This record gives sequence, structure tokens and C-alpha cells, in this order.
Amino acid sequence: MENNNHLVIMAGGIGSRFWPMSTTEKPKQFVDVLGCGKTLIQLTTERFEGIVPKENVWVVTSANYIDMVREQLPEIPVGNILSEPCRRNTAPCIAYVSWRIKSKFPKANIVVSPSDHIVLDVREFQRVIKSAFSFVSDSDAIVTLGMKPTRPETGYGYIQADLSMACTRNKEIYRVDQFREKPNLEIAKQYIAQNNFFWNAGIFVWNVNTIVNAFRIYAPKISAIFERLLPYYGTEKEQFMINEWFPQCESISVDYAIMENAEEIYCFPASFGWSDLGTWGSLLENSSRDKQGNALIGENIKMVNSKNCIVHTTEERRVIVEGLNGYIVAEKNGTLLICRLENEQNIKTYSEE
Repeated sequence: MENNNHLVIMAGGIGSRFWPMSTTEKPKQFVDVLGCGKTLIQLTTERFEGIVPKENVWVVTSANYIDMVREQLPEIPVGNILSEPCRRNTAPCIAYVSWRIKSKFPKANIVVSPSDHIVLDVREFQRVIKSAFSFVSDSDAIVTLGMKPTRPETGYGYIQADLSMACTRNKEIYRVDQFREKPNLEIAKQYIAQNNFFWNAGIFVWNVNTIVNAFRIYAPKISAIFERLLPYYGTEKEQFMINEWFPQCESISVDYAIMENAEEIYCFPASFGWSDLGTWGSLLENSSRDKQGNALIGENIKMVNSKNCIVHTTEERRVIVEGLNGYIVAEKNGTLLICRLENEQNIKTYSEE
């Protein structure tokens, strides 16, 4: 069964939220954000070891990032690194790789994961993934992981699950009632007050036939494009044909195209220390901190009368920060950022100047 498990990593994002550490030329998934010696995409691949063999790992990314994927993940077969000629959101991305996998592995079970999230409890994560694989291997079920919320977060979408009755084949899995968009703070507090709302982590598990059939039913125009390309998958003409036809796909997320329409949608509530690391603030929350609440990522950093700061200066020999409260201090490639955490939404503006 293990050799029939496949991992799809979506790595085409261009986010530069961690500027100057990450840029559009080198987005956060290819950066050692945590200062641990490994990039986020390397950590993503690593947490699936023992569940998915290396030869069954697939990466879908932008043409601009192909070389970085090959450099950072040399153990993945070159033919498993798929290039999108343009950005079309997650539905065309998932459709492409699903048809590509099905052409060679018609009974594959697939887990789809973003490339830039973190997981603190890898053992529990692996247990959940194995359990979900078992659930979808002989059924038409689509499973999405729901993170048990720890706060009224407005930056995540939510999954509302029907907890009144667990599935007979797996008592940890429940039917999805509906998906909810990112809420405002008041609505997020209402969600938290109930026990059946979970953060949408964007991690999906399904059998390849299930997802392909779902596209045929709920996104037939996208389905038709990748059906048309069946003779070319795995051949020298594949990239040429993808470059020609992929841009004709509608730009739409898999949530809108499939998840909100399909019937056999299930939620696996889980808790394994997950974060999508969407902000410097989330990096601060998910990093080890000193007694003053500072997270320090770098070799020789000294904090003086400073608290609640995130300092990321891995290229500096020595850094001293004095008298700051709630600041980002980050340096990369000769650019130094000093910004209040509460104002980090302005960073994108600075990165474009």
C-alpha cells in the first residue's frame, strides 16, 4: 500500500511576505525561514518520509522556480517536477498533476500539501496522514484536514463539520457541512465558541480516480483540457502542450471548483502544531522565545531591554537590539528591515519600492 501513496507539493506561490528574507525571485518556500538549516519545502518533503517513497513525490511549481526545486530536492525524480507556464490558482494545478499521476499510476492515493507550512508534531501529523490514506484508498471520499483552532483567527478559512456522527470506517473523520471564507473577528469568535469549526489547512487526501471524476463533474472545462493531453504525459511533448493549453484554464481554487460542490467531502480534525507562516507575527508565535518573548534566528544576537520581537539575521556576524518592543528586525542580501509587528501589512509596499 505504501508504494501506492503519492505526495503532491504545490510550490508555485510568489509570496514575499517575509521580505527581505523572501522575494518574488525566491519565495518563502525556498528560504530557511526557521533558521534550522532547511528550507520550508525541504521540511515539507521530510515530514512525509516513511509514508510516501521519494519516487512518488511530485512538485508543481512555476517555470521560474524549477531550478530551485531541483537544487533543494535533488532526491526527487526530475520528471516529477512539473512546470506551470502561468498562475491559474490551485484547481488547474491539482488537475494537471492528477491526470499526470493517473496516466502512470491509475490507482494512486494522493495527499496534496502546500510547500510553505510548518508542522511541529511530525509524529502526529504522520499518524493522521496514514489514517486518511487508509480511508480514501477504497472509497470515493475526499478528505480535508481541519486544524483545531486555538484562537479566533481571521487569516484562515474555516471548515464546518458535522460532529453528530463519525464515519463508521474511521471514528476521527466527519462529513463537512460547509466551507466558510476568512471571517472578521466577531464571526471568528463565534466559530471558536462552537466546537465544530476548524481551520482549513489546504491539505487534501484522495484517490486519483476520485479527484479526476470530481473534476469531470464539477469543472468539466478544466477536465477537458487535461483529458486532451493524455497522449503527451511523460513524453518529450508534454511541456510544449502544457505551455499551450494550461493558460486556457480558468483561474480558480480547488475549494471553489471542487470542495464546495462535491458530495463525499469529509473533515479530519487534527492538532499537530500547524501554521501556514503567513506573517512575521505567525513566525514569532511558532518560534522558541526567550523570557522576554523574543524569537531570535541567527548566530550571535543580543537583546537589551527589548521584548516581543522577531529578529532574523542569519547573515550577520553580530547583532545588538536595544529598547524595542514588538518589532521585526530582518536582514538579507544587504537589506535591513526594522518594522513594528503591528504594521507588517506595509512590508509588501516596501518590497516593491
